[in-house]
Amino acid sequence: MLKRESTKSGGKAARSSNGLEALYERALPATRTGALYGAFPYPTKISPEAAALFIAAHTKPGDTVFDGFAGSGTTGLAALLCENPSPELQAEAKRLGLNVEWGARNAVLYELGALGAFVGKTMTNPPDPKAFRKAAEQILKDAERDLAWMYQAEDADGSKGSIRYLIWSDVLRCPSCRREATLWDACVSRAPAEIASTFTCPSCGHVAARDQIGRPTETKCDDVLGKPVESRKREPVWVYGTSGTKTWSRPTTEEDRDLLERIATTPVPDSVPRVEIPWGDLYRSGYHQGITHLHQFYTRRNLIIFGRLWEYAERYTGSLRDALRFWLLSYNASHATIMTRVVAKSGQKDLIITSAQPGVLYVSGLPVEKNLIIGLRRKLKTIDAAFGTIRGRKGRVTVHQKSSCAVGLADGSIDYVFTDPPFGGNIPYAEINFINEAWLGRYTDRTEEAIVSVDQEKSLVEYQELLTDALGEVHRILKPTGKATVVFHSASADVWNALQAAYTDGGLSVECAGVLGKTQGSFKQVTTTGAVRGDPVLLLSRSEARTKTASPDVWKVAAQLRLEASKVPDPDEQTVQRLYSRLVTHYLTLHQQVPLDAESFYRWYAGQPPAETFASAGD
Repeated sequence: MLKRESTKSGGKAARSSNGLEALYERALPATRTGALYGAFPYPTKISPEAAALFIAAHTKPGDTVFDGFAGSGTTGLAALLCENPSPELQAEAKRLGLNVEWGARNAVLYELGALGAFVGKTMTNPPDPKAFRKAAEQILKDAERDLAWMYQAEDADGSKGSIRYLIWSDVLRCPSCRREATLWDACVSRAPAEIASTFTCPSCGHVAARDQIGRPTETKCDDVLGKPVESRKREPVWVYGTSGTKTWSRPTTEEDRDLLERIATTPVPDSVPRVEIPWGDLYRSGYHQGITHLHQFYTRRNLIIFGRLWEYAERYTGSLRDALRFWLLSYNASHATIMTRVVAKSGQKDLIITSAQPGVLYVSGLPVEKNLIIGLRRKLKTIDAAFGTIRGRKGRVTVHQKSSCAVGLADGSIDYVFTDPPFGGNIPYAEINFINEAWLGRYTDRTEEAIVSVDQEKSLVEYQELLTDALGEVHRILKPTGKATVVFHSASADVWNALQAAYTDGGLSVECAGVLGKTQGSFKQVTTTGAVRGDPVLLLSRSEARTKTASPDVWKVAAQLRLEASKVPDPDEQTVQRLYSRLVTHYLTLHQQVPLDAESFYRWYAGQPPAETFASAGD
């Protein structure tokens, strides 16, 4: 039987006094729903309610929590939730057997990113929700008056209405007849919905793999830059609209194109940032062709409308203006740009409109132009509810846009740390967040961004050094009896071993480990080869480096974990992703290096010979 509890002498007994072992021995569910979670999209967020359980269980009212990789401020929100927990949060604590003393906690958040710090500060210190809603509704009213004409459209019967969203399509060139056709006409069908991987030329019937078909470009004058720009050729192909209570869809018409020509002569607002994109690891020469500056991530229509909305928000001041900016940016990168897309799902009659893929800057061949006024009106309800949940709580949350490698706090001043550091090269946050940061006019200093990045010339060595500095600061500011919970995710054994070396060199050691069972991952967590379901959770304490405990051969450990999972009623425990997470935590609690990557583990699980079984970091 493999143990999952503490390897520290007396550790389990100490934690049993308030039931803490349940937080680490069971996979704690972390749903990605609710107003606090949905208020602002941010990569790899953790449920505030799940984080609140850890904070409440490890601290007492009045204690101070620290997060050195604060992201969008989840740890601050979680600390505030402990003051007046919802019935659901109380019920979950009771179900886990946690002996929790609810009450106000304080939090100090350090976040290197400009966007994350802005979001965290706004969320944890919101304005009066009534004043916010009144101002936002006035902005929507002004937008309807001044800008709604840009979304005007008629249904097939000539009834006047508005565009809900419009699908654009890349243009392809048939290699046989050399004629052009839209991707929509050559590859897309409806009822049932399908986006074919093969190209069928509407003109000559030639069939070929879609990814082998050339995509012609066009050169147009970019009046924002004042020079011609070459980019992929796109055409508007399909409109979804509404007339009164009726919704409809149809192909684009000459009237739609006439409206686009009128919009093309409408000046771009001065509020639109004229900034070059500092491309890094996410740049792709194909679908990013012609995208060198921020405004090129937008259609002309939505660029103008978002710029005007931003100007409306600028009429306000202080925290109310920040809250309005927060509202606009919550919809911006994920819904207002050409990264919005359509997908075809099995059994569906029509295509599904979805947001930008989190964690990347992907532009599909079928980008979608959404009605921003409709979308922001809907988003307003979520943000209003989130502000209402947090406003008026007594806990104090301070947010600093600073590096966690040099924390301005006194030695031994922090009761507990809850944090989730960047996961190696999984997500380049500064590059992803640039679109929103450009509107704020505040940018992330990437010098101490703890990631593995070819563009930034940061290898695993530099990543480990930055983590070591940050976790060394955690050791310094923690009280002697303080603990740190670290949530982490990687499919790479080398990255796990870099983390282990970082916290060990920083003066911390693992007491126990568990899994945070997320119900949904970021795009890279879902699609990357060897992706891991759920994030391992480590409980660290200030202590001497511990002696490595012997472990059987890795395949014997894997087989035993699989056997134990088969006896557990939770089906998630039997998935290969969860089993790999359990394998990781098994080795880390024994103070040993993780011996293999997720991909090799998955090959073993599927009965295939493991490729490059052991990680380069050794045993």
